[in-house]
Amino acid sequence: MTALTVKNLTKQYPGKPVFRDLSVQAENRKVGVAGSNGAGKSTFLRCISGLIPSNSGTIEWTVDQNKYSATEIQPFLGFSAPYVELYEELTAAENLQFIRDLRSDQDCAEIPELIKRFEISEFFDSLYGSLSSGQRQRVKLAASVLHRPKILCLDEPGTNLDEDGHHLVRNMTDQAVVDGGIVLLASNQPHELELCDIVIRLGG
Repeated sequence: MTALTVKNLTKQYPGKPVFRDLSVQAENRKVGVAGSNGAGKSTFLRCISGLIPSNSGTIEWTVDQNKYSATEIQPFLGFSAPYVELYEELTAAENLQFIRDLRSDQDCAEIPELIKRFEISEFFDSLYGSLSSGQRQRVKLAASVLHRPKILCLDEPGTNLDEDGHHLVRNMTDQAVVDGGIVLLASNQPHELELCDIVIRLGG
């Protein structure tokens, strides 16, 4: 069982409030985070992932009946976002292997399994820096689930993907929940939000 409890979360930058007194409760579900550009979707994901601090409020994660703060969930966290990149000087396969080696103490997926699942066999031995934006996105999504995370945060996961790629997003989010995890998906695209069980709307 994986759950998220957010109470009265507030984040603001100097002179610019992002969101105020935001509360969320979700367990083993796909949670959409909606809002226009600048509404705070990415900021919310980064707060609950422990990547940036909030100004006030509480964030509590439950993973397999154990409680964790946002800054303690890195072993359980898979994260993919437009502002998070892999190493351009490594091939797609080398990037995945590098991440797998970093998480050698965890139950990671095999690289051939990911190459097949995310349909990257045609370019797995190409330098990441030479790939198209859509190919890069597939590799980044594969990297986000390599260690079978219980918490999967996806910021605009369908960026630069074709229709087959959107099916991959559906399948990976479905599988995450089947495996006992929780998904947070930030987007302003209706077809992505339709994948979610509940939707939080930011920005009014």
